[in-house]
Amino acid sequence: MAIIVNVDVMLAKRKMRSNQLAELIDITEQNLSILKTGKAKAIRFSTLEALCQHLECQPGDILEYRPEKEHEELH
Repeated sequence: MAIIVNVDVMLAKRKMRSNQLAELIDITEQNLSILKTGKAKAIRFSTLEALCQHLECQPGDILEYRPEKEHEELH
């Protein structure tokens, strides 16, 4: 998928654990893991808003677009 989710990067920058963030934004740790690994097919704006609020960042810090070809070359 051409959309890369950088939640793990923001967690590291904020020195926050996944379970702590999941509790703050009121989603399960499993759903946060699906989002972090890029396996999610969609994200609710309310979840994106909560992520931005608690990670003190902008949506562009979490979501990134990379063309498919470029993404494949990196992996």
